[in-house]
Amino acid sequence: MSRSQRDALAVVDWRRQVHALYGAVRAERDPAAGHAVWIAGRTELFGSHPASPRMAGQQLRHADYDPAFRFELPMADAAADRFEASTGTDGTVGFERVGRFEFPVAGQQLDASGPAGARPRGAGLDVWWLASYGGGLFVPVRDATAGTLTYGAGRYLLDTVKGASLGSGVAAGSWVIDLNFAYNPSCVYDPRWACPLAPSGNRIDVDAPVGELLPTGH
Repeated sequence: MSRSQRDALAVVDWRRQVHALYGAVRAERDPAAGHAVWIAGRTELFGSHPASPRMAGQQLRHADYDPAFRFELPMADAAADRFEASTGTDGTVGFERVGRFEFPVAGQQLDASGPAGARPRGAGLDVWWLASYGGGLFVPVRDATAGTLTYGAGRYLLDTVKGASLGSGVAAGSWVIDLNFAYNPSCVYDPRWACPLAPSGNRIDVDAPVGELLPTGH
């Protein structure tokens, strides 16, 4: 088997296992239990799979689950827009905005506790469609912890091409958007990768100290 064939099959298997992992997460009725399944699965793949972007000395780090960062949201309409990302393997990739997730509140504590005047303002994240073969929804996020606790250019919440989706909420038409499942793109670990990063409509100026953090050995 040639090296190119071996590498291609490794990526295929990685994708297959990521799809299966998110399926197992969606099957868990308790979000915290699903989060534990996700951490265990990602840690195993990262540490041992031949397609892992892991470099020597790197280990994943994850924050504890915080239910205040979990939302079930409808996808709101958004004005048409487009951005292009240069990637190391796929060249220039275009994305088209197809919607937006608006959070009811956002801030240092993503709940409605405290007096109304002290509550943080709302925030939202654009939803992008991969405008190339196969398509897919993509939602990156860059929060105020970027560059300190988390990767400076942002993380990913939703990437249906790779199976990264928590599925539907209880209400018809809603999506589970849980920042506890924000994960790092491959370029965080290996600089040979170039990844689409969070455009302006996916940047929130509040802390989300949950999800996948900067790894050890970064």
